[in-house]
Amino acid sequence: MSTLQALIFDFDGVIANTEPLHFAGLRQTLREIGIELSEREYYADYLGYDDRGCFIAALTANHRPTDPAGIAQLMKRKAVAYLESVKHHQVIFPGIPEFVRSASRDYPLAIASGALRHEIEYILEEAGLRKEFVHITSAEDVTKGKPDPEPFLLTWKALQRQTAGLTIPSCLVIEDSLPGIQGAKAAGMKVLAVTNTHTVQDLHEAHAVTHSLKEVSLEELRTRLWPG
Repeated sequence: MSTLQALIFDFDGVIANTEPLHFAGLRQTLREIGIELSEREYYADYLGYDDRGCFIAALTANHRPTDPAGIAQLMKRKAVAYLESVKHHQVIFPGIPEFVRSASRDYPLAIASGALRHEIEYILEEAGLRKEFVHITSAEDVTKGKPDPEPFLLTWKALQRQTAGLTIPSCLVIEDSLPGIQGAKAAGMKVLAVTNTHTVQDLHEAHAVTHSLKEVSLEELRTRLWPG
């Protein structure tokens, strides 16, 4: 019988309130090549994808070529704009440091994110939280981003090396987007959704939904999601 053994966090929109900064960087970069992206479009259609997925979607929607070299160049320009804005904003969500430190005393913690590794590392180091995570899966580590299950399965394999007997159904994924929820469920994991960027209705496919991690009791979740 499985029970909660490990936590896997999405990063943007769960640990760090970076989605507005990602949107600004993406909009700026697309505007430079003559493509306009509205805030409504970003949150409805792009949230949850990594940078590569966002640029492919935008270029395809605007009937532009999606050659790998061109996308790589756009990703570099967006990354520079994003990291510069991160340096001038306090981005960690309220309650996250306390939740992460408390959870790490009982469970191994990991991150499975479509963000770039240096972006994740920089923000975690600034917040004093890097040491709480035993593994990070970032955009550079996968060939297919969310909603594909690959990021979560790679993270599970890495955690398995740290935790003997760790099973896929015993992992709890914490997400804020539909592609993330779908990817985690496709991997065979339980999902807790946080309404930082979407409504409860939008996130109804998750096994549980909360308005804030400050309200979450892992003991109560373990009892509810892994009964018996």
